[in-house]
Amino acid sequence: MSKSMYDLFAEQLGEAFGAETQLTAALPRMAAAAKSPDLKAGFEKHLGETHAQIHRLDRAATELNLRLVADSSDGMRGLIAAADEVIAAGYEPEVLDAALIAAAQRIEHFEIATYGCLLTWAKKLGYPDIAKLLRESLDEEKKADVELTKVAEAEVNHHAVMGDRHE
Repeated sequence: MSKSMYDLFAEQLGEAFGAETQLTAALPRMAAAAKSPDLKAGFEKHLGETHAQIHRLDRAATELNLRLVADSSDGMRGLIAAADEVIAAGYEPEVLDAALIAAAQRIEHFEIATYGCLLTWAKKLGYPDIAKLLRESLDEEKKADVELTKVAEAEVNHHAVMGDRHE
């Protein structure tokens, strides 16, 4: 039995829901590990956005009569495992912040790709209300990525490099 575009869309909504749900457990660990107050605050802010994104995905699923499973994203599971490895790697605190930003940006890029595809498919499948929800989440993910870059360029990368030069 072949699957339709709707089937792909429904499966990927589940992937996004699973990814966001898994991320709600990882972001507090990342915030706790961060030394930079701006980075810590960014992780905490994104946790709130992630909860809102889960709610939007749940609303989309309700509209489509779908049941989403919270632990259904192998991709996010791998990205979170990589972030946890960074936390446990024993880096100097300033270097850890740079590594956390890199791990967080990999996560953001995964989410941007996921929401970008879902948004396009929702439009093509004729779900404008769902597309609006997905656009809001996509915009948040893009903004989070930009904010991570700002923190890296404004302070974290400089402190990481300067700390390494003093050893």
